Amino acid sequence: MNEQEPGLPRTASAVQGGAGRAADAAVPSVPVGDGEAPGLADPDAVDTSLRSPAQRSRTFAGILVNTALANITTSYLWFALTFWVYLQTRNVIATGVVGGAYMLLIAISSISFGTFVDRYRKLSVMRFAAAFTLVMFVLAGILFFLTPAALMTDLTRPWIWVFALVVLIGAVVENMRNIALSTTVTILIEPDRRANANGLVGMVQGLMFIVTSVLSGLSVGLLGMGWTVVVAVVLTAVAFVHLVTLRMPEEVRAAATDAHGGFDLRGAFAAVLAVSGLFALILFSTFNNFIGGVYMALMDPYGLEMFPVEIWGAVFALGATGFLVGGALIGKFGLGSNPLRTMLFAVIAMGVLGAVFTAREWAWLYVLGIWLYLVLVPFVEAAEQTIIQRVVPLERQGRVFGFAMAFESAAAPITAFLIAPIAQVWIIPYARSAEGAAQLAPLLGEGTSRGIALVFLVAGIVMIVAALLAFLTPVYRRVSASYAQVAAGDPEDGIPAPSS
Repeated sequence: MNEQEPGLPRTASAVQGGAGRAADAAVPSVPVGDGEAPGLADPDAVDTSLRSPAQRSRTFAGILVNTALANITTSYLWFALTFWVYLQTRNVIATGVVGGAYMLLIAISSISFGTFVDRYRKLSVMRFAAAFTLVMFVLAGILFFLTPAALMTDLTRPWIWVFALVVLIGAVVENMRNIALSTTVTILIEPDRRANANGLVGMVQGLMFIVTSVLSGLSVGLLGMGWTVVVAVVLTAVAFVHLVTLRMPEEVRAAATDAHGGFDLRGAFAAVLAVSGLFALILFSTFNNFIGGVYMALMDPYGLEMFPVEIWGAVFALGATGFLVGGALIGKFGLGSNPLRTMLFAVIAMGVLGAVFTAREWAWLYVLGIWLYLVLVPFVEAAEQTIIQRVVPLERQGRVFGFAMAFESAAAPITAFLIAPIAQVWIIPYARSAEGAAQLAPLLGEGTSRGIALVFLVAGIVMIVAALLAFLTPVYRRVSASYAQVAAGDPEDGIPAPSS
């Protein structure tokens, strides 16, 4: 995984209006907090003097487009799997298990992903992830076509679960690319433009949801699951071939790092603790994932009860244009002087939306709620990424992003695994009974999905309370002050440029 275009000899730092400063990406050893561990230093691993900021931005755009294609393909198959499992079983426990397993696998594997991102060159990591995903999708297709249809859709047999697991493993490993992508922002983008670049990453996520929502619904409804797997394999192969053609000469070699083995949990935890308040930032980001677990388990069943599968995919795609709007707003205006404050305001707004967007079984209310919710998601994600890229040395960013992904992803399967069985066994039957429907009608109106609406209402209220309490903590004030101090101390992340 070390093969990459060799870098040119290091040049003087004053090139292209300051583009030669490598402090954007390779940080020297400096203390990052009172009594905290110093950052690592390997200034020769990354050389931003090789090309101008505009040229580096074009390279980042190429990587972003390739990641968009890979994410679209993975999500296309992932969405299709979720739709197909529910339509075959009409059981929200099945969709909850599939969704929860996906997030659980991400939580388990993200530390390893971050470790490999720190130890190897970023493009090499992306290529490895792309190749692995391609192999797993091919195996999924072989399994699907060799298994009789009656056995594949029987929940009491292992085949549907094995098929789902193979697809999920391929989709999970593809997330290694997203960790690597966040570190390429640090390498290729100037510090004062990283929030905007992270907004563009949010737009890519929005595009992924829009395209895959439409295509997945249509694909399952018109082509069936077998041809859906075939399409996913072809698109994954195209993304891999394109990725091989990309080059990032700024990363002369893999930076020296203190990462050990393939699962450096101790190093990841130490890297997080080395920056005062960073663990609290990850906790703040986790707020979004608690309600995300509820959505993961119940949003598709709610939509599929309201719309046919072909229409539901298009409806969700319409709502997902909110991702594009949110990412575009960040790309244009950034996140303000305090990204953490912006994040918590976004989480509060998410809680309000989660509480009211199913208050009545109205299609327009559901779609509008999804749209507004997805406008806010890029703000939460970009705020966390911007802070980490500013205060964490590049040599540790992979593990920090991996630790954050693991910690935050663990919240969603917990709620998904808990909520799906509770909703299926108790809440939905209660809401559909004559007594339950009468009791819920004044608050949530009438309809077949009032039980799911009740779960959304409670989850939204919990989100609002949690975010409001976070504003009152000393940690919030400390993290906000630390970010402001670093940002004001030096336009290049408060780190002096290394000597040429």
